[in-house]
Amino acid sequence: MEARGDVLTPAGRRILDTAAELFYGQGIHAVGVDLIAKRAGVTKKTLYDRFGSKEALVAAYLRERDERWRAWLTAEVEKSPPVDRALATFDALAEWVRRENPRGCGFVNAAAELPDPGHPARQVIADQKHWLRGYLRQLCEEAGVTAPDGLADELLLLHEGATVLNGLSVAADPVGTARELAERALERARAA
Repeated sequence: MEARGDVLTPAGRRILDTAAELFYGQGIHAVGVDLIAKRAGVTKKTLYDRFGSKEALVAAYLRERDERWRAWLTAEVEKSPPVDRALATFDALAEWVRRENPRGCGFVNAAAELPDPGHPARQVIADQKHWLRGYLRQLCEEAGVTAPDGLADELLLLHEGATVLNGLSVAADPVGTARELAERALERARAA
């Protein structure tokens, strides 16, 4: 099955691309395999042959979204000097939410729809958030912070909160505000 990291066939690619668009745009529970198959121009049998189940397709969608986010974020952050990279994550986030996240974080949205800890997508969601926290910790170390764990937790909360509020259109510039707060937190951590 293609959901396990195999190279996608053209039909598998269409299914995954269609599912990603529909799951993010309309919600996982609101979208059935009939609609995905129809929009992808395949049969339900082909969808199940490629991915095995809707649950596996959801996990594949989130895994691919995570891979795109990680690759894009790290490439953007690497353009900055090490001392500025923790803050550069917020600059990259501002661009990402503008282009990719008008409805908020795809992982938070999925977690809200998938409360069962045994759902295969739950592990993908947890892995994504653990990776981001670890990456932020690494950037805090590169910035010369002596206690990077606490700062990484603060930055993660700011990232996640900004992404959620951006999707809800509650604050005028949640990512910009989060960046300002992150800058203050980084200054405090460097002074400690």
